[in-house]
Parts: sequence; C-alpha cells; structure tokens
Amino acid sequence: MRYPQFFDRVEALRLYDPLAKFLGAVEDGVMEITYLDLVKFAGHSCPTIAGVYLMARMGLERLFDNLPMRGEIEVHVKGSKAEGVNGVIGNTLAYICGVSDEAGFKGIGGRFDRSGKLFYDAPIQGEVALKRSDTGAKVELRYDPSIVPPEPRMKELMQKLMMGEKEPEIQKEFGQLWQKRVEKILTSKDLWPKMVTIF
Repeated sequence: MRYPQFFDRVEALRLYDPLAKFLGAVEDGVMEITYLDLVKFAGHSCPTIAGVYLMARMGLERLFDNLPMRGEIEVHVKGSKAEGVNGVIGNTLAYICGVSDEAGFKGIGGRFDRSGKLFYDAPIQGEVALKRSDTGAKVELRYDPSIVPPEPRMKELMQKLMMGEKEPEIQKEFGQLWQKRVEKILTSKDLWPKMVTIF
C-alpha cells in the first residue's frame, strides 16, 4: 500500500488499553495508534482528520499525567451527528479513545464497558470535549486550520474533477496539493497552539 511518506513521520498516539491486555491482544496493554490508522478508519486524509489527531493528542496530554486509559474516556461533540463533519470527528475520536455510543462493547462481568461514551449535541463551549470516566476531569477543544490555507490552485483542480475531468495528472496534482496542506498542519508544531484552542 502506497501513501504519502509524511504519514509515517507523525508521532503515534500511545494509550493504555486494559481490555486489550486482559484478552491478550496487546501483551503490556500499551497501544499505539498512528495517523495511518486514522486514515484507514476514516477512509481518507484531510484537514479534519488531522485536526482530530491534534485535538486527541493535545487533549489527552492535558487530561493524563501518564498514558491515557483507553476505554475510559468519554467523547462529547457539540453539534448533531448528521451535521457537517461532526460524525467523522466523533467517530474518529471515539476510535482513538476506544469507546462508542450505545452500540459499543458492553464489557465483561461489569468491567471494560465501552458503550454509551460517545455523545452528540453536547452542551459544551468547545467543538469537542474529552472526559475521564474515573475522575470526571474534562477538557474542551476547538480546532481551526485556517492558519494553514489550501494552495490557490486546489479550487480550480477540484472544480475540474467534480465536473468529470478524467486526466490522471489533474487527479494526481490535486491529491498532492491536498496532502501538502495536511502535512503542514501535522508537522508545523509551532502552529498547533494557534490551530487548537483548549478550554
């Protein structure tokens, strides 16, 4: 499988997953989730998925002194599930945190319940919130990638492709320019505090 090389340069998110350890899926329970994992889960790489990565990374660092406890982190999204990219944001954050809505894993003998921990239409100030199930500590976050604007030519190329343009070079150039913006978002660490606001 071929993909942009910068995916591999994005630092993996590390969490402790007690269910994975209990069932022997990951020997020490320490799970790494890469940016490529998020791309596979969402089916694409875009500024939104990059923003989910940044919000997860910065939010979990604020909530936990040590490794975040996967499966014990509630995900709250301000908007409705059907509105815009809220579903993509909520589902991808929930994937990182190892949780789900009411359809999720119900646990074993009262332990490891992953269900009922993804919420939409949340009464929060930020775009999303992450909340620890054990302590109730919460962090709210908002993401705005406008400080890293798209290449001017992208709009023209997208219009051509949406109109049915079949030229492979047009598709290739558009994809390269699209991922160039994602790469800048993910690798410009000095800009992260300007793109992600933490409440």
